[in-house]
Amino acid sequence: MPISIDEFESHDADARNTNAERVVRFLAQNREKAYKAVEIADATEVNENSIHPVLNRLKERGLVRHKEPYWAIGDIEAVQDAMMFSSTVEFLNETLGAESREEWLRAAADADADETKS
Repeated sequence: MPISIDEFESHDADARNTNAERVVRFLAQNREKAYKAVEIADATEVNENSIHPVLNRLKERGLVRHKEPYWAIGDIEAVQDAMMFSSTVEFLNETLGAESREEWLRAAADADADETKS
């Protein structure tokens, strides 16, 4: 879908990335090192109050590892799979439009109603 030239000129690709994506990308690019949470927050411009919840969620998914007080990239295959999934979802959302929870619920209710009539 095309965008206006004004939007193009002001487009910031990093603004679209989530905190988790920025953290994973930073740690993957620096996979030979481990960092303290505050260092990751500074490098990724993630708010220091948000960095620990982000890191903990990523740890639960195996995308980062933690040995107090340091954090490092997790299993690189898991990271690649997560990035591929994220890219695929982004592509599908841009191509087909984002999914709507309300539409899913309506469709399920309609299917239940049709089943009840049968």
